[in-house]
Amino acid sequence: MDQMSTSNRPSLDNFWMPFTANRQFKAAPRLLASAEGMYYTDIDGNKVLDGTAGLWCVNAGHGRKRVADAVARQLQTMDFAPTFQMGHPVAFDFAEKLAKIAPGGLAAKLDRVFFTGSGSESVDTALKIAIAYQRAIGQGTRTRIIGREKGYHGVGFGGISVGGLVNNRRVFPQIPADHMRHTLDIERNGFSKGLPHHGIELADDLERLVALHGAETIAAVIVEPMSGSAGVILPPKGYLERLRAIADRYGILLIFDEVITGFGRLGTPFATDYFGVVPDLVTTAKGLTNGAIPMGAVFASQKVYDALMVGPENQIELFHGYTYSGHPVASAAGIATLEIYEEEGLLTRAASIADTWQDALHSLKGLPHVIDIRNLGLVGAVELAPRDGAPGTRAYDVFVDCFQKGLLIRVTGDIVALSPPLIIETDEIEKIVSILGDALKRVL
Repeated sequence: MDQMSTSNRPSLDNFWMPFTANRQFKAAPRLLASAEGMYYTDIDGNKVLDGTAGLWCVNAGHGRKRVADAVARQLQTMDFAPTFQMGHPVAFDFAEKLAKIAPGGLAAKLDRVFFTGSGSESVDTALKIAIAYQRAIGQGTRTRIIGREKGYHGVGFGGISVGGLVNNRRVFPQIPADHMRHTLDIERNGFSKGLPHHGIELADDLERLVALHGAETIAAVIVEPMSGSAGVILPPKGYLERLRAIADRYGILLIFDEVITGFGRLGTPFATDYFGVVPDLVTTAKGLTNGAIPMGAVFASQKVYDALMVGPENQIELFHGYTYSGHPVASAAGIATLEIYEEEGLLTRAASIADTWQDALHSLKGLPHVIDIRNLGLVGAVELAPRDGAPGTRAYDVFVDCFQKGLLIRVTGDIVALSPPLIIETDEIEKIVSILGDALKRVL
């Protein structure tokens, strides 16, 4: 790919970029100008194959006219309306449509939808609902949340507290939380295809934390069914089922963070459906609107919702919400996105190409520095051995190399993560693996 021309270069001084080494980026920027289908185009006109669905969010591919048209119509009809003591039809319509495809199907009764503006907001909302629920049923001492090492639950104070990525919370105060061990075990499960066989006993960590803190102090446990941001860490077979059973035993709510796994990523509408384990709350965002307009949603069980619908009818049941909860333009984008998912079968399409995806990824086994490959649905990770004294630099060099050759990947530490749009075809899978494989062969 060509070096970015000076004439096309905007001023980079003012934008403080998130989760970015700003000085490093601004010394050698990578700027995207447009997107359509499976590809970005950078500001010099070079095509870049999107191997990450933007940031795990553009599940239906880029440039969807139906979504753009829905957004334009809604902006022209009504750009904003409050949802505090007011309402508008679009949010109610969207919630109704989401309820029809809610995690776990109709039998799971996860059909009460609280809208937010992002995945981080969805997590903090779910944590608040869990604590409020326990209080509503007379368990007000239950204020602690259990998370998991290597978990990522956004960047709110609640999310960083229950998350298990130390750099995200190192300098910030936290709410009461503790953490189970993560499930990554390369020694026993390296190069697993699909779910790893070893590690179900790690779910018993919840029992250990109950013994340590007392069940009467624990409101909920939150996990990603598949940990995405930490590098595609998969649950061992039977792990989530055991976690559900332990949570039930002690009256602890189970929260699934499906911000990444929601809306077709694993070949089912939600990971809840894939694993057949029904939580009490599910957090979503990203694929909710195909990334077009920021939005999140928390699916709550009828049991949780009904417990809060008590007291005088004029009483606010949950003192929580956001200016943009149920935003009309975001809701319109979400409805259009759901229509695309349904008409093109995208919520289950990953299941039909998962084997092709798996075989392609595992063909990289044996390349220099590759110490593990993991996959599930249309998600994959290639873990590299770190350089001595410089962790993360090897994967970053692969990231830059791939971008220069026309492929966008994501790296976290020394892990290359892949999650392409659900519209991907076999030749594009082959192109991803070819470009990545060549970069792995070049990296020192």
